Parts: sequence; C-alpha cells; structure tokens
Amino acid sequence: MLSIYKRLIAQLPSPQRWELLLALVQRDLSSKYRGAFLGNLWAVLNQLAQLLIFTYVFSIVLKVRLSNRGLPGDDNLSFGLWLFAGLLAWSAFSNGFSQAAGTVVAQPNLVKKVVFPLGLLPLVPILTAFIESCFGLLTLLVFLVVLTGKLPPTVPLVVLAWLPQLLLTAGLGYLVAGLTVFIRDIPQTLTVILNLWFYITPIVYPVEIIPDQWRGWVLWCNPMAAIATFYRESLLTGEIIHWRELGVATLVAVVIFGLGLSVYRQARPAFADVL
Repeated sequence: MLSIYKRLIAQLPSPQRWELLLALVQRDLSSKYRGAFLGNLWAVLNQLAQLLIFTYVFSIVLKVRLSNRGLPGDDNLSFGLWLFAGLLAWSAFSNGFSQAAGTVVAQPNLVKKVVFPLGLLPLVPILTAFIESCFGLLTLLVFLVVLTGKLPPTVPLVVLAWLPQLLLTAGLGYLVAGLTVFIRDIPQTLTVILNLWFYITPIVYPVEIIPDQWRGWVLWCNPMAAIATFYRESLLTGEIIHWRELGVATLVAVVIFGLGLSVYRQARPAFADVL
C-alpha cells in the first residue's frame, strides 16, 4: 500500500499542468452550454429533472418511505431531498466515468503532440461533472434550509467523501480511456454496466430495505454505496454512522486509481500509432 501512495504522489501534476487542467475544465464547462440562454444552470436543471421523475415514481407511485432520522418519513419533498443527495454523488461519478472513456479517441490531434500531457485528458470530464454536482449541492442546501430552517452541523464533512469519489472516478476513467483506444465497444458497454450499477447502489431506495445478509456486502464491496450513504448522513440526517464503510471505500478507490493509472500509462505510447 505504501508503494501505491508513493506512486500517486509522484504522479501529481506540476503547477503548470494544474493550470492547464483548470483551463481545459473551464473551456469544457463554457463550451458545453455555449449559446444556451440559461448557460451552466442546465447542469442543475438536468439534476432537478431527474429528481422530479424519481420522486414521482418511487415516492408517489411505489410509495417508498424513509426511516432516516432527521427527516419526516411521509413527506414527498423530504424524500426528494434525500433522493437528490444520493443522485449528486452518483451523477458526478457516472457522468465523469462514462465521458472519460472517449477523451483520448476524441482528441487525436492532441495525442500526436509530443509535448501535450495526455494524462490530463480523462480528468477533464471528471472534474467538469464534479463541478456541476457542486452546483447541485448548493441547490440542495438551499432547499434544505427552506424546508427545515437549518443545516446539520455535519454538512462540512461531505468533503471527506469527495476524495474516494474522485479517486474512484479517475481510476476507472483512466482505465476505460486507455482501453477504448483499442476496444471501441467500451463506451457502449459502460452504458449497460452503469445502469446495472445504479440499481445495485442504494440511490433510489433506502439502504435499510436491503436484506440483512446482503446489506454488508453492498456497503463494503460497492464504494459508491458507501459514498452515497455518507452524502446523505452528512448533508441530511446529521449523524454519521458508516465511517468504516467510507474508509474501506477510500482504500478501494486508491487501489483502483493506481491500477487505472498504471494501465493508462502502459497503453499511452501506442495511442498515436492506433489513432
């Protein structure tokens, strides 16, 4: 494990590369909604549309109820906030992960430039999706204040979930970005995988309804389950219960990041020849 940490530290971008990465992310954000009247507000509106759809289906039609302390269990609006908190974590992960797959094949001109740091390409959509989720986070906090009149004191602790979330997304992003150069079916395969992953993660249903014999496996083996649960505990209930699960998710994310980065670096010399 120590060698993995040393490798991660060695791969940190230089200040000049950080500046380039931030410039690329800023360009991605501005170009994504260029010409749109509402601009970057579409990032929040898209998440709110998901919120309304899932709230209607699961709270009104299927009548899923919450047992979380700190929120009324029979209030559809409260269910919407609870659902939105989970969707924030999932949307940042799934959007960044899926969009990272095509970053190398979409930029053949940059790949063939010797001086361009190709390690930055998969990080651009990942950070873009993360920033968009931060807009949604601010929206959630505003709605929470309007509904309850206060914020839980644990709200700042949500930043602890960002490290495993970003490492997990970046590790998987590096992995699929490198492999997509050689296997072009990967982006389409990710759509299927993410749909399955979404429903085995307690996003639209409470973790408490998972059978006891499976609940531990879901929380310990699915990093996004622990991350989404931590989001809800820190932002909504004000009581952190799943510290250990988040710790395990962090370790898993570190390992996946090291693995994904290693595969990407080994495949990188062949990118120009294939493209």
